[in-house]
Amino acid sequence: MAPEKLQPPIWVATPISLQQAAEVLARQQRLAVDTESNSLHAYREQVCLIQFSTAQADFLVDPLALDDLSPLTPIFANPRIEKVFHAVEYDLICLKRDFNITVTNLFDTMQAARILGYKQVGLDGMLALKLGVKVDKRYQKADWARRPLTSDLLNYARLDTHFLLQLRDILQPELEARGRWALASEEFIRLSHGNGYNKTEIPAWQHICGAQNYNDRQLVILQELCAWRDSQAQHMNRPPFKVIDDKRLAAIAQAVPKTQDDLRALGLTTKQLEMYGHDFLEVVAKSQHANPLRRLRTPRPNQAYLNRLEVLSEWRKLTAAKMGVESDIVLPKSFMHAIAEGNPHNLKDLAAFLPDSPWRLGTYGTELLKVLAVTPPKTR
Repeated sequence: MAPEKLQPPIWVATPISLQQAAEVLARQQRLAVDTESNSLHAYREQVCLIQFSTAQADFLVDPLALDDLSPLTPIFANPRIEKVFHAVEYDLICLKRDFNITVTNLFDTMQAARILGYKQVGLDGMLALKLGVKVDKRYQKADWARRPLTSDLLNYARLDTHFLLQLRDILQPELEARGRWALASEEFIRLSHGNGYNKTEIPAWQHICGAQNYNDRQLVILQELCAWRDSQAQHMNRPPFKVIDDKRLAAIAQAVPKTQDDLRALGLTTKQLEMYGHDFLEVVAKSQHANPLRRLRTPRPNQAYLNRLEVLSEWRKLTAAKMGVESDIVLPKSFMHAIAEGNPHNLKDLAAFLPDSPWRLGTYGTELLKVLAVTPPKTR
């Protein structure tokens, strides 16, 4: 069915309409799900839209108009209802962060496509390839917090889920035919176990490329500039990178400018100089009297661990090439590092480092133990 011939989506923006939608969704065996956030347009992003599709209808839930989304919580948590996403990891983070929603029993069409070895695994590419559906992605970076949403945005949002159930039903037989359904099932469980886990935030200045090479004074300036940028972004309700990008911030910290001309020589625009030039110079000047930062020193892993990691990485790369997939499909990085650290010597011990992954244990377990057994000895 061509997108322009679809029935209008059901807009859900009141407690009554949410309850009605939840009753319909709770009766389904499968649901397609997606979320839209405003990360490019606000200091603190939030989920601005949740899309659901059943075989009969599309629902667009407006979290900005609803104080309580609890009717959806048991649906996401119900292990008898399969939730179909495309690229689920970020959706899980956002749902957990904003609504404390946990998802069980999921199917990720992007991960399924990656396991099958497809190279273009974006939703638009997969829909075009498998269903002949062309999706216009120009609204991908829209500000989803704006209300009312235009008809084009509403249609775009619903298309992110409308065809997902069909795509899922095309990919599962392919996975089964190629003997990769068990692997895909394990991956879906692994992804659900990451339910909303986001890595611990580290200070913004540590994200700046090359910061580890700055001297003590430059590092203090960089930290203070990042703190200033964060405060400015919060005041303006904009993402920090839209105040000033990392590259220019780093240039200021490295150059330690004293005048507007110094700033201009670093490539700052006239507008940036007018708006922030005085602030930058003030931050740099004040940083001269700040205490040096305590640099984080990460102990170097022992050589035996690094040797095991190297041979595992090489094995993973070669195995992935034979399968026609990316390396993390064969062995996720977290598994590989855990195995290198634990150095198991038998299948029972190895199983502890491949949680909920009996297919990988059965398929690769003996190989992995052989690889570890011939790891080069520890060198000085």
